[in-house]
Amino acid sequence: MSALSLYNQPSPQFDSRQAHAIALLKRVAAAHGPLTQASSLGAEDMVVTHLIHLAGIESGVFVLDTGKLHTETLTLIAKIEQRYSRSVEVYRPRNESVVKFVRQHGEEAMYQSVALRKQCCDIRKMEPLSRALAGKGGWITGLRREQSSDRAEVAEVEQGSERVKVNPLVEWTWGDVWHFIARHQLDYNALHDRFFPSIGCVPCTRAIAVGEDFRAGRWWWEGSDLKECGLHIEPAMTSLPPSETSTA
Repeated sequence: MSALSLYNQPSPQFDSRQAHAIALLKRVAAAHGPLTQASSLGAEDMVVTHLIHLAGIESGVFVLDTGKLHTETLTLIAKIEQRYSRSVEVYRPRNESVVKFVRQHGEEAMYQSVALRKQCCDIRKMEPLSRALAGKGGWITGLRREQSSDRAEVAEVEQGSERVKVNPLVEWTWGDVWHFIARHQLDYNALHDRFFPSIGCVPCTRAIAVGEDFRAGRWWWEGSDLKECGLHIEPAMTSLPPSETSTA
């Protein structure tokens, strides 16, 4: 069974949520540009890229190629570039940092301790992210409150120390995401058809079983309930009320 046939179940609020997301992107782009989208090439981010297109705003799209991504993930870069006639910026970790880390700790260091896993994430994701966001007034993500308890309170616009972060899908359900994909005939990661709702690096992602948490397939060997790499953890961020995302 394909992910489309399984998950295409929109909420009663779908149309209003789509309209709200487009309006939000327009307001934030006017008030906080230049913007860029951080795309993991998962279902939510394919939706966000198309919302940016529908909103008609100026925004880059970038991918953090950690060197450990699935082939199914990387193939979507060319599909985005072809559909939207635009380039996707790809940021990779600094080779010398990766080589040093692997020499010291091995290719499977992430399984040895949480500290080493986070160090791997810092090298492969956090440092490239800092380069991707340099000079940007804001960035766009596919975060949804439904994804995990740790994201249940995420705001649609957050003010960081240097830029805003806009999350246009915060109120969307998983069914809303897939209805949008079906309605607009979007490409999506083939791993979603194999029960990978949340997709990261190859050694850190697995399929989930019926009844498991949405992000149970990420770093499943760790005891911690916090299934994050650090990209979306910034204590200095505060929520902005809707009025402050406008140009009025």
